[in-house]
Amino acid sequence: MSEVATGALDATFAALADPTRRAILARLRAGEASVAELAAPFAMSQPAVSKHLKVLERAGLITRGRDAQRRPCRLRPGPLKDAATWLENYRAFWEDRFQNLDILLDELKEADDG
Repeated sequence: MSEVATGALDATFAALADPTRRAILARLRAGEASVAELAAPFAMSQPAVSKHLKVLERAGLITRGRDAQRRPCRLRPGPLKDAATWLENYRAFWEDRFQNLDILLDELKEADDG
């Protein structure tokens, strides 16, 4: 993995580490939303939500457009796909380990029964 890709992946996971930012991304799955719409479910100020949006934007997880006075936020799925791909390698690794453990347990059970 290149240094640039590693930095992008680091930024993605750092942004995803916060539950508020994950909730914002979950809301944006339904479509674009304004800062006020994104701030509504949280017990925090609009400027605090804007800080979370800046983290998500720097990580490339969202874009912020301009529509007259409104600045709608939109989900960018690319970095999430990259993170899922990275995690997929570890899922395959652990599935292989569990499969080997199942084989060993079956062999031990057969030895016990025999």
